[in-house]
Amino acid sequence: MLSKSNRKAAVVGAGSVGASVAYALTISGLVSELVLVDVNSAKAEGEAMDLAHAAAFIKPVTIYAGSFEDCRDAGIVIFCAGASQRPGETRLDLLQKNYAILRESLAELRSVGGDGILLIVSNPVDVLTYAALKITGLPPERVFGSGTVLDSSRFRHNLSCHCGVASRNIHAYVVGEHGDSEVLLWSLAYIAGTGLGRFCELAGIPPVDRPEVDARVRNAGYEIISKKGATYYAVSLAVKRICESIIRDEYSILTVSGLIDGAYGISGCCLSLPAVVNSRGRGSPLELPLKGEEEDALRRSADILKAAIKQINL
Repeated sequence: MLSKSNRKAAVVGAGSVGASVAYALTISGLVSELVLVDVNSAKAEGEAMDLAHAAAFIKPVTIYAGSFEDCRDAGIVIFCAGASQRPGETRLDLLQKNYAILRESLAELRSVGGDGILLIVSNPVDVLTYAALKITGLPPERVFGSGTVLDSSRFRHNLSCHCGVASRNIHAYVVGEHGDSEVLLWSLAYIAGTGLGRFCELAGIPPVDRPEVDARVRNAGYEIISKKGATYYAVSLAVKRICESIIRDEYSILTVSGLIDGAYGISGCCLSLPAVVNSRGRGSPLELPLKGEEEDALRRSADILKAAIKQINL
């Protein structure tokens, strides 16, 4: 269990995503100490300096570049190292090169010890989370990935635009892989305690074009990458939201990626399902009542991830 006094976070990987995560945490006021670790030490030092120079505008936080040794006493270690997705690539295309980076980094982290939570952000996040579990041998509640927290936000954003309701007042989840096989749970999308279809009737607005929204959510990352080269702002805020629930012991329900051991008949992989996140980490996933086609799609997503896991030597 993360001590409430431990508000130190370590970000491993100071590229676009890692630096954006560090920025989001810096301005959030959640952490009191933040260390950036990168194989390119000059890059980590530059990012740390840039963030530290905002001291007059933010709540007190000590920010510096460091090494894996500095991760020993961190309450949360956020793993963002690895190659970024390029135009035309899927997240699973990054598997071999990012697994090699993860394996090398975790060897360093294991050597220094520590009892913090390991949060995987690098893609393919589900497969790398499973690999991190096997490599570290840590309890499943302490090793999990950012999963579909961002995808669920994208889903809610699209529904918000159609329904004219704030995203924070919409309950809708994306589960499964953070990738092409992800599953939008239309049957569990609610606004003000009312199913999505019925809400549209009551509000006098047309039904949601589900295939169109599905495509927008599923392809959002590809579209952003094609337009600006990378995605990092929204995912960094998703990571900040996860850290917030851990540090504040919120017991929030988030679709983080973690070990599945029997839910919906699935085992032997990590994927996203709604789970309670608190200072202990990720609780057991909630096995919600899904429609038959949603459950089938979730199992297909799990099969894709298990096939990817077989491509690496664990």
